[in-house]
Amino acid sequence: MKSDIQIAQEAKTKHILEIAEGLGLTEDNLELYGKNKAKVNFDTIKSLEDRPDGKLVLVTAITPTAAGEGKTTTTVGLGMALRRMEKNAMIAIREPSLGPCFGIKGGAAGGGYSQVVPMEDINLHFTGDMHAIGAANNLMAAMVDNHLQQGNDLNIDPRRIKVKRAVDMNDRALRNIVIGLGGITQGVPREDNFLITVASEIMAILCLAHDLQDLKTRLGRIVVGWTYDRDPVTAADIEAHGAMAALLKDALKPNLVQTLENTPAFVHGGPFANIAHGCNSLIATRTGLKLADILVTEAGFGADLGAEKFFNIKCRFGGLKPDAVVLVATARALKLHGGANKKELDQEDVEAVKGGLDNLDVHVENLRKFGMEPVVAINRFPTDTEAELKAIADHCAETRVRFALSEVFGKGGEGGMELAEAVVDVLDKGESDFHVLYDDDMEVEEKIETIAREIYGADGVDIARPAQLMINRLKRVGLTGMPVCMAKTQYSLSDDPTLLNRPEGFRITVRDLNVSAGAGFVVALTGDVMTMPGLPKRPAAVDIDIDEEGQITGLF
Repeated sequence: MKSDIQIAQEAKTKHILEIAEGLGLTEDNLELYGKNKAKVNFDTIKSLEDRPDGKLVLVTAITPTAAGEGKTTTTVGLGMALRRMEKNAMIAIREPSLGPCFGIKGGAAGGGYSQVVPMEDINLHFTGDMHAIGAANNLMAAMVDNHLQQGNDLNIDPRRIKVKRAVDMNDRALRNIVIGLGGITQGVPREDNFLITVASEIMAILCLAHDLQDLKTRLGRIVVGWTYDRDPVTAADIEAHGAMAALLKDALKPNLVQTLENTPAFVHGGPFANIAHGCNSLIATRTGLKLADILVTEAGFGADLGAEKFFNIKCRFGGLKPDAVVLVATARALKLHGGANKKELDQEDVEAVKGGLDNLDVHVENLRKFGMEPVVAINRFPTDTEAELKAIADHCAETRVRFALSEVFGKGGEGGMELAEAVVDVLDKGESDFHVLYDDDMEVEEKIETIAREIYGADGVDIARPAQLMINRLKRVGLTGMPVCMAKTQYSLSDDPTLLNRPEGFRITVRDLNVSAGAGFVVALTGDVMTMPGLPKRPAAVDIDIDEEGQITGLF
């Protein structure tokens, strides 16, 4: 089979104006970025407010392997299959980060014959959104340090500055640094850290903002640090939020592209799913619901992270009510959870598949706790055997879970027809009884405990002293009436990445707490969550090149 980039470069794409026309949009509604990319302008988004919403379909997954289980590929393929059924469907997914593209995981434009294009642009600079987010973040950080240098009128404690600088690249050398060295005119010396841009609170804010004014308000609420008296200092206090919003003016507009089969696609926003809420932008999702009868979107990592945050955070803030949910499962992941060696997942092992089905079951149970009846998409990999796929299908049939084989990677929309028919059946029956898991007025500790027990299956929660002190501080300053965003490993339902399948008899340890007041949630830190990845021994960047005609090679 051809590589992803070969397939993408051979695609017969349409001019983006033709794609927009299929959604009822004209050139006046768009800001063009060449022939194959555009942003939808704010006037158009506002004009759509009174239209009825289409149906919302979420794609999530079981606990993944390091390579991922194909949520984006499934999302793209499902959207294309629905169009083949002559449904007015489109998709909304996240923008890739440059870091993974040059590191080990790869991009986020789908794969095989189920991709969004132009994949090179989407995976690299695209429309400049990531750079704008990084610039806004670093402007805020620079203004905090400048405030210290210029007299520190706000009494900021340099040891308790929370804003980190950001760069959209895997660079482990920037995880822990010292700044302000070189003398009295060079700033106040202190320890600092860099984040990868997609882990910045500004990314989360951009993805939850309703409009430009809401974006500016949320930016102003960012807690940049704490005073010596333990009072919060915000971006509005240092008067940074206006300029930050100006930098993000264009980045807030949704990006319109297309799939390999010319299905309209919004690719916009990309917060981490373990440190933030892991969903594409709310503004893109809401706009897509106005333009299409069915919008298919995704949430990062397994359902214990992405789907839980999609439901409890994004749906809560956006007033969204999902109508169906697809749970992606692979034989590879089930074999890993069933005890197979991670280096031998390409080899047939039916017993290991059966052993890992507990992981599938717990995600099904969890989705039902939100009032959602999932469709399991058995995402076929080239190395899967018929016996392995049958074991998954038989289990779904025995446990009365709707399922469908998905072969979108190798066959595009055609390979997603069975899945699309199952999803349409769910939509037609109107089975969704969606509700969030906890109420806003619950205490922070109760929200954490609810997620840990109900979603992870933990016996309870242990809150370390630094976390409890921060909870007490947030209560004192009135910053607790927000949902909780759990920062946890994606490789286990627990906070220990080595505990696979459906672990039992464990407790979740919350080691610290951060407040993302601009985004509107409290981040509970568990385990060792990486906010600045590093490059592997042989980075993917080694194989990426460009020829004299500007043709990129080696990008997956």
